[in-house]
Amino acid sequence: MKLKDYPSRNTQKNDESHESPGSPRHRKVLARWDPNEACRPDIDDAPIFYPTEEDFQDTLGYIASIRPKAEAYGICKIVPPPSWKPPCPLKEKEVWERSKFSTRIQHVDLLQNREPMRKKSQRKRKRRRQFNTRPRRRARSESSEANAAGESEEKFGFKSGSDFTLDEFERYADEFKESHFRVKERAQESSAEIGQDKRCSPTVNDIEGEYWRIIEQPTDEVEVYYGADLETGTLGSGFPKDYPLMTDDSKISQYVTSGWNLNNLPRLPGSVLGFEECNISGVVVPWLYIGMCFSSFCWHVEDHHLYSLNYHHWGDPKMWYGVPGNQASSLEQAMKKHLSDLFEEQPDLLNELVTQLSPSVLKSEGVPVYRVVQNSGEFVLTFPRAYHAGFNCGFNCAEAVNVAPVDWLQHGQNAVELYSTQLHKTSISHDKLLLAAAKEAVQALWEISVLKKENPDNLRWKSFCGKDGMLTRAIKARVDLEEKRIERLQGAARIQKMERDFDVNTERECISCFYDLHLSAACCNCSPDRYTCLKHANLVTCCDPENRQVLLRHTIDELKSLVGALEGSMFPQRAWVSNDHRGRLGQKNLSDSILAAHNKLFGADLSPPMKSEYVEETTHKVSSADSDPEQRTNVCVELITLGSVVNGKLWSNKKAIFPLGYKSRVMFYNICNPLVKSRYTSEVMAGGLLGPLFKVTLEELPHVSFVHMSAEECWSSVCKRLNQEIQTQRSLGKEGLPPMQPPGSISGLEMFGFNTPSVVEAIEALDPHHKSAEYWGNKALSNKSSSSTGDSLAAEKNSLETRSAGGEITESFEATTEETRSVFGRLLRKANREEMEMLHMILCRGSTSSLWRVAIETLTDEIQKNSK
Repeated sequence: MKLKDYPSRNTQKNDESHESPGSPRHRKVLARWDPNEACRPDIDDAPIFYPTEEDFQDTLGYIASIRPKAEAYGICKIVPPPSWKPPCPLKEKEVWERSKFSTRIQHVDLLQNREPMRKKSQRKRKRRRQFNTRPRRRARSESSEANAAGESEEKFGFKSGSDFTLDEFERYADEFKESHFRVKERAQESSAEIGQDKRCSPTVNDIEGEYWRIIEQPTDEVEVYYGADLETGTLGSGFPKDYPLMTDDSKISQYVTSGWNLNNLPRLPGSVLGFEECNISGVVVPWLYIGMCFSSFCWHVEDHHLYSLNYHHWGDPKMWYGVPGNQASSLEQAMKKHLSDLFEEQPDLLNELVTQLSPSVLKSEGVPVYRVVQNSGEFVLTFPRAYHAGFNCGFNCAEAVNVAPVDWLQHGQNAVELYSTQLHKTSISHDKLLLAAAKEAVQALWEISVLKKENPDNLRWKSFCGKDGMLTRAIKARVDLEEKRIERLQGAARIQKMERDFDVNTERECISCFYDLHLSAACCNCSPDRYTCLKHANLVTCCDPENRQVLLRHTIDELKSLVGALEGSMFPQRAWVSNDHRGRLGQKNLSDSILAAHNKLFGADLSPPMKSEYVEETTHKVSSADSDPEQRTNVCVELITLGSVVNGKLWSNKKAIFPLGYKSRVMFYNICNPLVKSRYTSEVMAGGLLGPLFKVTLEELPHVSFVHMSAEECWSSVCKRLNQEIQTQRSLGKEGLPPMQPPGSISGLEMFGFNTPSVVEAIEALDPHHKSAEYWGNKALSNKSSSSTGDSLAAEKNSLETRSAGGEITESFEATTEETRSVFGRLLRKANREEMEMLHMILCRGSTSSLWRVAIETLTDEIQKNSK
């Protein structure tokens, strides 16, 4: 089937233009609607869902619940409960009458049978604006026929249109629709005819039939404007974002914080886009769409095959068509067949999203197409890899953003590989999101299994883990792919660890295919700024083969241990949760047999260490104003609970003792709203073999917490999150924000209260027998006068080392060679071969090995249990 030829447009139409009040100069509407010529497609409707008030509370949970039924259609509609009536800030007079937005001109009659386009030596794409100052190379192709400001007016065959206010555009759009459908003329005719149908305004079916008539059988030129891909960071969002500025906070707050507010959706717990550091407009920051009758978005699939959620704020309906993701290749073949002339000139046309093929044509080729009519106040959800297209039935305003639940990860990986073959740039680092999601899930598993802490967030992450969990499968597939690519390079280049800041300031991409290089890269010392992916490592040429390198962020052994952690193995979980997991995993390989032996040897006993008989709970305020000059700050710590001293080396260091159950409170900038200060609770918890775990929680949002192996890391994480929020709000124009917190600007020990003299005295009183040997030893050494002799220092050290209580192992214990051989032999006769091999490996590595430390801690715990 060949499309009918349509003569080239006559551009000299000045005599056919006129002025519309309040709007720019435009051409007269010459086309006229004839209901008898309608070409409405005969297709089925996509499903419609009506969530209850309870269903509507969990946005991602509800999307997950309807996915099994809706994904087969590629598209669906969600009608909120009747109570969902969010206010729209865009309707405020200041915005409605004064804020301008740009438009593009669309020639509807040419959307299918396009005029020839000139070949371009290099494909250009609009870059999504990102609201931060970090240099990035990410680019996105358009979700519809976007025209970047300042680019050629002939890009994709569309021209830049006039600027409008919402008020002007509404009047222009209404006038166009009335003229095209002869509303006033038909109203006069019907009023003159008794008994005739008084309906004059076109129905949605009328408009749909006329739209596809213009597309398939064009007889007149139809020109419209479309305000598409408008940045909410500039014009503003249709959802409320700053409820303290509203007149009635109680009614607005539910919409400000709702997961269905598209400003919140991308970063909801469970969406891996929450790990994207930059506010990429159109991806994690919504875009606005201001439409008029016939303004169109042509067939396309979301970048990176992401989910997309569109909300209709107000106005006339919006018509959608969807093709399920598993039929995407069929749609592409149908387009190439029926638009062969265009594809001969530009083979990558599908990547540019420039054509509008009728659902009737697609259906005739066996491609299933489904329809959705979106009215004001309704959502339309599109699924990964699902093609969708549509048009507007009149003046309206909609808003859209992407979201990436965990089930998206498999689609995202497929998109990355596809883009590589198409030499297509990416907007986000899939590997970075994938690794961040995996680490978050491991943290959640650790909280549940070790800390016995359950909440909706970590239980959600747990549901994606296990041997057959969606996240586990995604990580395992990526690790398998990476392992195969590394194996092909064995001997061709030196393999070494990637520097941590490799892509901190500039995100790296392959010079050949634009593949993201967050996980691995190939390079040579001769060309330090040229990197390739592992697939194109052969392009790295060097005068000296010894200079060729393959950089890995994580070794394959480390990545396999991450898979084991997600599957539920405790040992790799502990390694990844630990704040020094990079060094510990980077030193030695961790095979499956070692992990299995570890589980048998050490078991799963992660019970809290033995408590002291001395427990004190009190609440009073203390200040560090009386501290030493080097420690003096303005931090005011409120002590809630002192807790109890615990035997064990990890429960103290040279600077402080960390009582189990210790809890304090301090004021600091709110990481969600840096304009105010809020209370944070700091506490010390049991971490099994790891010793103490330190936790900081934002009191007004208990689900926002940071758990680490040290007090310093906890507060470092708080500062990092605070800086991200400050940067985000600065990019949106917020004023009065606090300064960025440089690394090391606050002391975690001080924020916990461990530097406050009165707190220190109270904690020291919990340990009258000086069981915290390292702390007391360092204090004794620091208090010694310069005249103290070496003998007295040695005596003091010996005294500290030989103190023992409650089964504590002392360094004064000695045994003969024969005694050691006898006792050790009896122990080994009870072990199997795997356990003996594990023990042999630990002993051979020596006391500097992290495994040695784990073995000693485990043995110490067992001795303490037997001494009770």
